[in-house]
Amino acid sequence: MRPITIGRLGGRTATIVLLAAIAVFVLGPLVWLAMHAFATTWTYPNLLPDGLTLRWWSVVFDNAQLGEAVRNSLFFAPVTVLVSAVICLPAAYAFSRFEFPGRRIFLIGLFATNAFPKMGLYVTMASVFYGLHLMNTQLGIVIVHVIGTVVFMTWIPAAAFSSVPRNLEEAARDAGAGKSLVFVRVTLPLALPGIMVAIVMSFLASFDEAQGTYLIGAPTYMTMPTEMYSLVLNYPKQVAAVFAIMLSVPSVALLLLTRKYIMGGQLAEGFQIR
Repeated sequence: MRPITIGRLGGRTATIVLLAAIAVFVLGPLVWLAMHAFATTWTYPNLLPDGLTLRWWSVVFDNAQLGEAVRNSLFFAPVTVLVSAVICLPAAYAFSRFEFPGRRIFLIGLFATNAFPKMGLYVTMASVFYGLHLMNTQLGIVIVHVIGTVVFMTWIPAAAFSSVPRNLEEAARDAGAGKSLVFVRVTLPLALPGIMVAIVMSFLASFDEAQGTYLIGAPTYMTMPTEMYSLVLNYPKQVAAVFAIMLSVPSVALLLLTRKYIMGGQLAEGFQIR
């Protein structure tokens, strides 16, 4: 057993301090939200709340306006994922398997929606939407959300399709399988983990989208992220804390369900297509 030197001890100490700092940075806001969500009041300089209550949760669940925001979020996010998949997955397969003029330009151009300040982009879109009568409509909101998911739903599945070994597809065709059967029985199952990562990232991007939704949909259609503006300004901060916890639940749950694919490199590989 090697003796612990001062250098090794210092390295371990630095590692522990760094991990503790990261834990405070990541978990600190969640702990703050959780404590405020159950606090009656919390006055300075008290280190703990003055009392505990479930009142703020009942305020959120009994508020029809907040309930409508929850239903809107749970409607728009799945619809956005479905529309984005129908549009982007065929494009992802084409980017993966075919060479055509302008392919690289189109791939790089997919990042254009994230290369500029989003509010400026949404304001420009709003002027177009006014002319097309898409303001304060479900279709207008879905279009805004789909634009924010194009990168995830194209790049990650394209890389997933590219990672499927061609020799497996050729072996299936040699065995008599047609192109459609090869895609359904060989290509799609092997690319599915990457597609699932794209679906999760697209769902989260839609579920958390606030600026474009507020500009295009308010006040007719308010989602959970856009409703947070009103909560912060017009409600006690305990109510905003409860709603923020509810807003984070789908994100945390989906990331936990797909962590083996994301931590296994599927997310990083999704941006390595050439």
